[in-house]
Amino acid sequence: MSLGQSFGSLADKINWLIDHMWPPDVALAASDAEVASALRRVTGEDISRSTIWKLRTNRQPNPTLKTLKTLATFFKVPIGYFDDGDEAERIESQLALLAVMRDGGVDNATLRTLADLSPEGRRMISEMITSAARMEQRRATQPPTAEPTPQPPQ
Repeated sequence: MSLGQSFGSLADKINWLIDHMWPPDVALAASDAEVASALRRVTGEDISRSTIWKLRTNRQPNPTLKTLKTLATFFKVPIGYFDDGDEAERIESQLALLAVMRDGGVDNATLRTLADLSPEGRRMISEMITSAARMEQRRATQPPTAEPTPQPPQ
């Protein structure tokens, strides 16, 4: 799942959080055991490696409220993120924007500058972003061009 896609199952949501919202002050986890260990260190709650694996593979689609609260606390997201309704969609959109901003290096000064632009200036920036996104999408969906086969010297 990419940043622009809709979130699906609980497993998709948890995997997205791990991939895009991992706390910057916590060492990245390379395994479910490391995710469980990080959750324990940060929140004090004991969630097993197997529970993390079950959640991430959709083998436990209905976790306890305590588990959801632990995940929400660790990733600093509202508990409503794990729901299926309109609130979850709104939260997902906000989180995707935050992840793009963080990953893209957009800082508070840039946000303030954007906020200070006129509506026309913000619309122009929005159009530029949309155009760049279309270009990237076309590039990603086009088949790679074949390189010419080098001919042996004669």
